Amino acid sequence: MTAGVEPDAAAIATLVTALPQITGLHSGHFGEIATLLPSRRVPGVRIRPTEITVGVTGRYPATAAEIGTAVRAAIGPVDRPVHVHIGDIAAPTATVVAAIIEEHP
Repeated sequence: MTAGVEPDAAAIATLVTALPQITGLHSGHFGEIATLLPSRRVPGVRIRPTEITVGVTGRYPATAAEIGTAVRAAIGPVDRPVHVHIGDIAAPTATVVAAIIEEHP
């Protein structure tokens, strides 16, 4: 994103979902994190004049701090605060679980 240019919700969604720490967007408990555009809705990204909120489902083993940093870096500089709502963390894959069990017998 470029500072001074109105953020594009669809572009933000594309940038964020491409991150390895993210499994998908999360629109919140009642679907409140969304942007309504003509003829479509972008769930997981809410753009307001004073802030941007991005709801995500994180990928294990990424921490909340790593997820927040990655999302903000992907969006880049904007003219308002970016809030990252982590609505869920995806369960580890069987390979990760097996490695954890082997490390801690």
